Amino acid sequence: MCNLDFTIEPRWNAEFMSPSGRVPFIKCGAFVVPDFDNIVSFLNSKGTNLSESLSSEDKVNLRAFLSLVNNVLYNSELYVTWYHMDTYKTITKERHGSVYPWPLNHMLNWQKRNQVTKRLNILGYKNKKLDDVFEDVKKCCESLSERLEDKPYFFGNKPNELDALVFGHIFSIITTPLTNNVLGSIVRSYPTLIRHCRDIENRYFRQSED
Repeated sequence: MCNLDFTIEPRWNAEFMSPSGRVPFIKCGAFVVPDFDNIVSFLNSKGTNLSESLSSEDKVNLRAFLSLVNNVLYNSELYVTWYHMDTYKTITKERHGSVYPWPLNHMLNWQKRNQVTKRLNILGYKNKKLDDVFEDVKKCCESLSERLEDKPYFFGNKPNELDALVFGHIFSIITTPLTNNVLGSIVRSYPTLIRHCRDIENRYFRQSED
């Protein structure tokens, strides 16, 4: 979206290479910049700003939607994949630990789940049921869908940070098999978001592969 040259290097230990212990992160010269918001700020400091042409009102709304996606979709994905025991035992445990030898795989799975559980408990997820999490996702998707309507992008006539962030989450949700994939079913019930995801994929992701 920024028309910057880049390469993608798949690494099994990507989260351990990141200063924050999370992906995504980028390496630009001597700089290693983790997490979506930090990457956006770093690019802004280098003169690349996808939302600079927006009005002051739209910029405020943009930040509100970015916060909504980060707080709801991100945490809901963590809850389903790491906190929900059935999904963790059936899918996440094997998927996350498969690249490590025994007994390291068991230790790192336990460590990761413990980190995620602590984060979610601090954010008030300790007493939430799975249905509560799904209801949050529905409300988030409804808000995003209403904002997007039939437009190609959420704000203005070109993509910005929100388009990139929403694409990342929606694409991950609809392409990742989960136990009783309710999360994917919820997202697929909002065709506006699916259309947006496919458009972004075809316009930018596949183009970058070529």
